[in-house]
Amino acid sequence: MAVWASLSGRAEAAPCGPEIYQSLRAPAGQMPEAVRVTCDLDLDPSDVIARKIVFAGEQASGSMLDCHGATIGTADLKSTPRAPTIAIRSVPKGRGEDRIWSAPSDITIRNCTIVGSLRLIGLGPNGEAEAVRRSSLTRDHTRNAQNAAPSGIVLDRLKFQATGGIPLYFGPGVTRTTLRNSRFLGKTAKTAIYLDAESASNDISGNTFAMKSVGRELIAVDGSARNVIANNTFRDPENGGIYVYRNCGEGGTIRHQKPQYNEISGNRFIYKEALTARPAIWLNQRDIGKIFCSTDPKYPFGSSLDSSDQAKHNIVRNNRFEGPWSLRIVNFDDTNRIVGNK
Repeated sequence: MAVWASLSGRAEAAPCGPEIYQSLRAPAGQMPEAVRVTCDLDLDPSDVIARKIVFAGEQASGSMLDCHGATIGTADLKSTPRAPTIAIRSVPKGRGEDRIWSAPSDITIRNCTIVGSLRLIGLGPNGEAEAVRRSSLTRDHTRNAQNAAPSGIVLDRLKFQATGGIPLYFGPGVTRTTLRNSRFLGKTAKTAIYLDAESASNDISGNTFAMKSVGRELIAVDGSARNVIANNTFRDPENGGIYVYRNCGEGGTIRHQKPQYNEISGNRFIYKEALTARPAIWLNQRDIGKIFCSTDPKYPFGSSLDSSDQAKHNIVRNNRFEGPWSLRIVNFDDTNRIVGNK
């Protein structure tokens, strides 16, 4: 695949050839369910793609998908953690101790409606994946997870249509990814966005959350650090807006990184009902009712050594709360800076 640098400094892939478009647009059952993309793909606004799209390994770095309003995914295209509607994923090379990971970077996806989910996957699709668990038993886990995960991804002007799962998942170790100018619609029993353990330095700004979440907060910051969550609008987040914590032991995985130095600023929370609403922002949310700590392996580091959330040195400032009064910010640590919220 030919790759060159643009005037903007972004490495660019060559345009996709006709065979990629043919595979994506073929009727259901005539082509494989998933299509790998390592090129720049421009869709027509009228396209409805009933195929999963996969950007795999460093070979996909520099690629761009511009849907121009097209839809990726359909109601009958099942989206799962291991097979989401769109996957940006690392791939292993070698085996055992010689295994290394080929990680994609600098991919842009924009102007798409995504039915189902988009997932960024490094060592595994979530914190309980076997490769993640094994890595977590070493002291260098955070660095290993970040080196093995996608980075520098730009997600711009997307519309997520939830179908029950988590529409956008930042897997363990994902760094420097930006989500902007996007909307979340539909209904889920989970969160809208999950920032999994060891991920860091991601930016979630200028988005609208109008999605119904049954029983969960809309954004989970789980052992993720140095992220910016700013200038977003949350419409009636009755089950919670942004929660910052660190799971301990879930799936037998030690969580190493502490959820610290995150910035939550300039967000707007609009409520319809206050009596049943959960807090909009909650720091150290899992320090009440730890349920997985008993499965945390006994090692002298990370959540195995200290099962508390350790959400410290975060900034929560200039957020606005509209509608009936409700419990808006809960903070269990004095090192967090809570200023200018109204």
